[in-house]
Amino acid sequence: MAGGEGPGGESGGESAVGSSEGPGMGSGGESGGESVVGSGGGPAVGSGKGSGAGPRRIPGVRLVQKVSSTRAFARVAPHLVPALDRAVHRLTRGKVLLSAQMLPGVILTARGAKSGLERRTPLACMPEGASRDGGPGSWILIGSNFGRTDHPAWTGNLLAHPDAEISWKGEDIAVTAHLLEGEERDAAWKAVLAFWPPYATYQARVDREIRLFRIVRR
Repeated sequence: MAGGEGPGGESGGESAVGSSEGPGMGSGGESGGESVVGSGGGPAVGSGKGSGAGPRRIPGVRLVQKVSSTRAFARVAPHLVPALDRAVHRLTRGKVLLSAQMLPGVILTARGAKSGLERRTPLACMPEGASRDGGPGSWILIGSNFGRTDHPAWTGNLLAHPDAEISWKGEDIAVTAHLLEGEERDAAWKAVLAFWPPYATYQARVDREIRLFRIVRR
């Protein structure tokens, strides 16, 4: 899940903390690693209820948001958080993500853009809506790469191969990814910033537009 082959795709894993990269996830590098911080359902975009799990309101969350916005964190997190996430995920048979203690997170399995080989990446996410079984109806993945110059590799992988799989709370779910653009992206981005404010800091550091993907069940 860590490592990668550049912004065009491939890569191993990603860790996001606080932003899908998150305070450790969702915003980190995708060619590096993005680890998920938090488990749950988050606010729904376009539906007020969500699936019952946003960033956990635990002591220290503001401190984590502040730390995750620093450049020092952006240098270290992509390498450290994903490795820890992968180890804990294996030991708990997919039931626990270490970084998922403040933000919801998934393990994304997608084919490499060039190799076609499966790449597994821990990511922070923003769950949306609700499905028939009570879980999220969809998820937003944020390619913040911790505010680094290049797009995370996993985003290139999804552009090349939209059909993927996520591990959500120990359940493997087949999904299809859709890159958000225009008004659709604008609406999702507002929800993402309300969900985890540090993403605004990541966007301010780079000229590229942070990629947002909506992944839905197949």
